[in-house]
Amino acid sequence: MARLVFVVNNPDFLVSHRLVLVRGAIAAGYEVHAIAPEGAGVAALEREGVVSHRWQLDRKSQGPLVEARSLAALVALYVRLAPDVVHHVTIKPVLYGSAAARLVRRPAVVNAVSGFGYVFLASGTRAFMRRRAVSLAYRVALSTPRSVVVLQNDDDEADLRRAGALGNAEVVKIRGSGVDLARFSPTPPPAGPPLIVLPARLLRDKGVVEFVEAARRVRALRPAVRFALVGGLDPGNPAAISADELSAWVREGVVEAWGHREDMPAVFAQASIVCLPSYREGMPKALLEAAAAARALVTTDAPGCRDAVDAGRAGVLVPVRDAAALTEALLALVDDEPRQRVLGRAARTLAEARFDEQAVLAEHLRVYARLTGRR
Repeated sequence: MARLVFVVNNPDFLVSHRLVLVRGAIAAGYEVHAIAPEGAGVAALEREGVVSHRWQLDRKSQGPLVEARSLAALVALYVRLAPDVVHHVTIKPVLYGSAAARLVRRPAVVNAVSGFGYVFLASGTRAFMRRRAVSLAYRVALSTPRSVVVLQNDDDEADLRRAGALGNAEVVKIRGSGVDLARFSPTPPPAGPPLIVLPARLLRDKGVVEFVEAARRVRALRPAVRFALVGGLDPGNPAAISADELSAWVREGVVEAWGHREDMPAVFAQASIVCLPSYREGMPKALLEAAAAARALVTTDAPGCRDAVDAGRAGVLVPVRDAAALTEALLALVDDEPRQRVLGRAARTLAEARFDEQAVLAEHLRVYARLTGRR
């Protein structure tokens, strides 16, 4: 039995974004393991039949001794587990996992680069130097023998090539994690005052600040409209919204804080409009789920986001970091319920055509099979 190991910086992400791969790989006969820091998702993965292994990883640390210990721990795990294929997701697992695979000289490697994250969105001299360093590290990591780089959109590939980070790496384009079309079934928009939700972790680069400012402006003109932040705080991320900021917005009455929710179909059933004014994404799963639920979408004209709404044909695009444009787009939709329904139907059609999670699973299984020599 071939052994497949997922390496992630947060086990909750593997549950929320890659569970279909976990289940599909087990059904296909793989012995599936997960290497991740401690987190709530570990228990959920173990219930699925995944063998879990704790990895000491500080997501914010840049200290060389701390990072060296994380790499050494990963090497030791690769030696002990002797995986046939490892699937790395996000920057540190890609960089450290690829280095460990080179040292061990055994596993085939799938490096999933799902967007660029804080390192590639931050500004300033330090951020520029960090991007240069990460681009160089990517170039080394992504050229690991017997490896494939999985990207989610064309912009990411173009930017990585311009940065010289891809080198001669083999690239496979798989459009995100897909969506469960049966679980996220289309429902008519609810009656009553509109509810606009932002479904994402509460990070600045998800456009949370612009969403709150747009909510403030819209509610000044349409007081009945409700705005909800549906996602948890993420203090381990450098772009995190603080608990004090969130509490201040709630006290002001501008937004509701619903926290992390497991029942997203029920959340979307209550919403009239789903808004994700993110600065950049790989392929935002929240938008795919909202599209499958036939909701009108408002997002940014940014990599990943525009791909999820087919360049605006199944949703409304606004400029990045532009609260005024976001306000204008939301007001226009709030006042036009027929257009909400038209956009929602188009979004569902797009989800059915492009983003079925079973098609995404099949593409990944083909990659695993080719790397391991399985039929």
